[in-house]
Amino acid sequence: MVKSVFALPFVAAALLVAVPAASAPATVSQTVPADVAANPANRLTLQLSNGGTVVIQMRPDAAPNHVQRIQTLVRQGFYDGLKFHRVMPGFMAQGGDPKGTGQGGSSLPDLAAEFNPLLHLRGSVAAARSESPDSANSQFYIMFAPNTSLNGRYTVFGRVISGMDAVDSIAPGEPPEEPTTIVKATLGG
Repeated sequence: MVKSVFALPFVAAALLVAVPAASAPATVSQTVPADVAANPANRLTLQLSNGGTVVIQMRPDAAPNHVQRIQTLVRQGFYDGLKFHRVMPGFMAQGGDPKGTGQGGSSLPDLAAEFNPLLHLRGSVAAARSESPDSANSQFYIMFAPNTSLNGRYTVFGRVISGMDAVDSIAPGEPPEEPTTIVKATLGG
């Protein structure tokens, strides 16, 4: 089962699949609610092999099941040592696959989509999946640049709040010749 951001090579036609209406409340704001920001468990910190540190503000108000999945996997040490296996400059960096191929996931069941109004902006973090909207598991991607064609089609569950320079330094390639890895993932950064 392919667990890649796109089941087909990135082309506009691959993005024109029908998707169900958003499952998160339409009242979700781009601004992080104070109670979400105040909870340390909603901040994901990635120590990268390129020497950088990335802090992601996760949004359980917009994608509660996806955030809970990330929290669970981080507490298990799942992401430690995994590489960014698909890195497309000007588009996104994808990681979270224990196989390092884009076809792996955790032993937990796949997640139902939680499409929401959060936008695919520079630094947005979203769940990678196959063509099926309900196939996200452990993989995620971080946007290098805005991409409005992805809005409402993939579950955005957070945004980089610190360390975008480290994201920009993730080794490019599909797969990269010398991939950047997540040395350690923690909550509360």
